[in-house]
Order: sequence, then structure tokens, then C-alpha cells
Amino acid sequence: MPRIQIELPSTFIYKTEITVRVSDLNYGGHVGNDTMLTLLQEARINFYRSLGFRDETSFEGTVGQIIADAAVQYKAESFLGDVLVIEIGVLELSRFGFDMVYKVTNKLTTKNIAFAKTGMVCFDYATHKVAAIPQVLLEKLKSQ
Repeated sequence: MPRIQIELPSTFIYKTEITVRVSDLNYGGHVGNDTMLTLLQEARINFYRSLGFRDETSFEGTVGQIIADAAVQYKAESFLGDVLVIEIGVLELSRFGFDMVYKVTNKLTTKNIAFAKTGMVCFDYATHKVAAIPQVLLEKLKSQ
């Protein structure tokens, strides 16, 4: 069975650190797959806040974004107290969205923990329809 391969960008435009909490662990004693998506969302929110946005639901008026798809390629386990460095890059900008790519590493060991991609689509929460990327977001993404 072929495995998912995440293509990393040549440069990352944002980096944040998140410490693994006890609530992030699954019954195997390591970060669970569901939690990894939550950690990526937290990194994404931190990124948008660094750009001056409140969160990912309001870039301009009622236009925010939704996730169209997500893929994670796990490389190693992560445990309680690990400090994860999450780097974010943007690929495949189009009229309505883009791919956000993540590289997750352990700060202490520098071991790769996961590579991930989320397909981001801009969405008007008032009309519940896909929307064009707001110019303010596009400009900020391109200036990073």
C-alpha cells in the first residue's frame, strides 16, 4: 500500500513552539493522531494572530477559511513535556485557497515528528459558500 508523502516547501514563513501536555497523550502514552491535528490548528491560529488576524474565521468581514482536506505523515513519537517546533509554509495559492504545510520537530532532539498538509479554502460564514481569498490575507501571505 502506498504511503502519503508530504512535499515540504523550500522555505517556511512561520515557526512556533508548543509543549506536549498530558491531555495530548493517547492510550499508547504518546501524542495521538487526533491531537496532532489540534496542535497544527493551534500553530495555524498563532500564525494568523502574528499576521494581525483574530483567528481563522474572520480575515475580512465574514470570510474566513475551512479545511478541505488534511494529511499527516508521522515520523516519530512525541511524549509528555516534549517541546514541538511547528513550522508553517504555504504552497499552491489559488483564487479560493492554498495548501498549508507543516513540519513538526522535537526541539531537544531535533527529530522530525510529523509532516502535514491542510487544504485551506476561503469560506464566507454568512452565505456558507466558498469565497475568494481576501486581498488582505493574500498580501500578508505573499509578504512573509
